Amino acid sequence: MCNAQMLGFSLPEGKTRVQFPIEVYNNLVVVPVILNHQLPLKFILDTGVRTSILTEKAYTDILNLPYARQIVISGPGEERLIVAYVTNDVSLDMPGVRGRGHALLVLEEDYLELRNYLGTDVHGILGYELFSRFIIEVDYERKLLTLMLPQRFKEKRSYKWLPALIQDTKPYITANLKLNDTTSVSAKLLVDSGASHGLFLEASSNSKISIPPKHIRSIIGRGLGGVITGEIGKIKSISLGDYEIHDVVTNFPDPETYMDTLKTSRLVARNGSIGGEILSRFTVIYNFPGERIYFKKNSSFKKKFYYSLSGITLRAKGSRLKHFEITNVRAGSASALAGIQAGDRIVSVNGIMAQDLSLNVINAFLNSKPGRRIVLQLDRGTEKVKKDFRLEDPL
Repeated sequence: MCNAQMLGFSLPEGKTRVQFPIEVYNNLVVVPVILNHQLPLKFILDTGVRTSILTEKAYTDILNLPYARQIVISGPGEERLIVAYVTNDVSLDMPGVRGRGHALLVLEEDYLELRNYLGTDVHGILGYELFSRFIIEVDYERKLLTLMLPQRFKEKRSYKWLPALIQDTKPYITANLKLNDTTSVSAKLLVDSGASHGLFLEASSNSKISIPPKHIRSIIGRGLGGVITGEIGKIKSISLGDYEIHDVVTNFPDPETYMDTLKTSRLVARNGSIGGEILSRFTVIYNFPGERIYFKKNSSFKKKFYYSLSGITLRAKGSRLKHFEITNVRAGSASALAGIQAGDRIVSVNGIMAQDLSLNVINAFLNSKPGRRIVLQLDRGTEKVKKDFRLEDPL
C-alpha cells in the first residue's frame, strides 16, 4: 500500500530538484513519461488542464487497467460527443520524479490527433498535478525542464515576475495590450503552455477588443471539440511586466467553435490566453504555490511573428509519421493561388525528399520568411504534380 505521503508526484528522498531534457514541437513542451512502470510514452506539459490525459485508450487496454467510470462530453453546438474513461491509482514517472496514485482521463479515440499534427509520438497531457507540487522552470532554448521543491526555491534576480492568479487549477496573469495606436486594454489571460499559438483574444469579453481591420479568416487550432476557426490579425504589442513584445499575431476565435471543455471554464471570466509562440521567447518559471510566474527573455525574444506564410496545413501519417498530407489550403494564400489542393501529398520540398524530413522541419520551411521560394513535388491521386510559389505574409 502506498502511504498518503507518497501519493502524487515526489522526488527521491534527499533530492530537492531534478533536471532533464525535453523536446519542443510547434512551441509545445514534450516530456518523457513511464506509465505504470512499463510503457515509455511522451506527454505535453500543459498549464491549461486539470487532470492528466491519455489520448489513446489502446495503452491502458494493453495494461488491463480498470475504468472507474465513463464520461461523455458534448462538443460545440452539442453535436460532437467525446467519450472518455477515468482510471485511478495510475503511476506516471519521469526522469528522477515518481508519480503515484494518479487519476487519468483516457480518451476513447484520439480526438486531438496530437501525433499527426505535431509529427511525433505524443500520447498524453500532464497538467495541474505537476504544477501544484513543484516550481517548474521551462528552458525552451536549451530544451531543459527543472523541477524544484517549493520550500527550497530561491528567486533569481535575472528574472522578472508577474502575479499569477490560480483559479480552477489554471494560472491567469494580467497583461497590457496595445491593440492599435489609440486603444489599450488591461487583459486577464490564461497562461496556456499546452497551446501553440501566441495570443488568443475573445472579442466578446471587452468592448475595446475588436478584430483589426487587416485580418484573414482561417482554421486557428484544434481542441477536443474539433477544429477551431476564427479571424487572425496583429495587435501592436503585449507587455508582460517590463517586457514588451511587438506586432503580435493574434487569434480571434469563433465562440461556437471555441468551447474546449479542457481549457475553458464557466467559473472564470477572462479576455483570452497566451500560448507557446509567446512563452517560447522566454525561460519561464511557474510558481503555482507562490502564485507567481517568472520570465527571462531568450534569443528568440525579437523573432518576428508570422502567420502561415504558405497557407498550408499539414498532418503526418503512417507508422513512422513520414507521409505528409495537406489537410487544408487557406483561400487566397500563395499556395492556393499556385493550385495546391487539400489531399495532396508532399514528396519533396525544395529538392529534399520528404521522407528525410520531419513535420517540424517542413513546417519551418513553409513559414520561414516572406519572399522565400518553395518548390513542392506532390502526389495527387495517381498523378505527379510540381508546384512552386513564394511565401507571403497575409498580415
